[in-house]
Amino acid sequence: RYKKLIINNLQKTENPYLHSGNWLPSNWSKEINSSNTDVVNLHWVAGETLSIEDISRINKPLVWTLHDMWAFCGAEHIENYDENTRWIHGYTKSNRPKNEKGIDINRYAWQRKFKNWNHHIDIITPSSWLKNCVSRSELFSKNMVSIIPNPININIFKPLNQLFCRQTLNLPLTKTIIIFGAMFGGRDPNKGFDLLIESLNKLAHYQDKENILCVIFGQEKPLILPNIPYQIVWMGHIHDDYTLALLYNAASVTVVPSRQENLPQTATEAQSCGCPVVAFNSSGLPDAVSHLKTGYLATPYDTDDMANGLSWVIKNEERLLVLKKSARERALYLWAPDVVIPKYVELYNLA
Repeated sequence: RYKKLIINNLQKTENPYLHSGNWLPSNWSKEINSSNTDVVNLHWVAGETLSIEDISRINKPLVWTLHDMWAFCGAEHIENYDENTRWIHGYTKSNRPKNEKGIDINRYAWQRKFKNWNHHIDIITPSSWLKNCVSRSELFSKNMVSIIPNPININIFKPLNQLFCRQTLNLPLTKTIIIFGAMFGGRDPNKGFDLLIESLNKLAHYQDKENILCVIFGQEKPLILPNIPYQIVWMGHIHDDYTLALLYNAASVTVVPSRQENLPQTATEAQSCGCPVVAFNSSGLPDAVSHLKTGYLATPYDTDDMANGLSWVIKNEERLLVLKKSARERALYLWAPDVVIPKYVELYNLA
């Protein structure tokens, strides 16, 4: 929180998403280099986990699994679509967004990356969308990029009896249950909580509102409740996968209204439990959801179409059963550990 305040004071930007300068040095590169590690696989290292310079000092074969856009952007983790795509052309004085003021923290961070990251790095992206971004970026356009999805525990996230799950979680046995989950999702504009509320209000035109229950997890009940015509159950933070699997199985559909995602665990875990997913047809979400087979991909940010997608999934019980079966089959085919791990091992052997 304090780092965000510092950056916000130095750089005035309309990009509301997380920024990380990664200025502070650490001893991690020394620890890594003195270890007997054969290959180093970085994941999310922003937020001062490792400085930009620390990463350049790692002298082991380096693989980096990207989970957002930070590695090839400036300090920002998510591109603001109202701004220029500086990450494609490089961050210069001339292409700074006109609405930004103060010190150009994004340019400074990008220049440090450009200066220091001239050693070989093999890139992994969980989605084809992020691979395409990496390949277009000024920083990593010449790097090898592999698509390897995030694995999920298919033995925990598996189909269970829906009535049992609802009874266990004290949820209504006969209602249609729509679930949404994100850590502090209501406060993160990227998670699309505003788009969800619009979509749910429009869903009332298609469905009997008395028969629908919304379940929200990942945040506590807010002081100001969203204005939708359905009862909401606030599950708060779920701290174990077993309870989360119960919730996915209790649901009729999971909705992921995010503006940008790589390969969201909520979508993959839900499908592994046999729960269809409705999302927008943008960023990495087409890699997560097979349109009309394991869920519905709405026109990006069109809340009318998202409401239509929710209605399409839940209104036909026969079709819902087919979607559930297909969702589980797709999860086993794409995201099971015995599918994903050999791809990592193969890349490690080449690094």
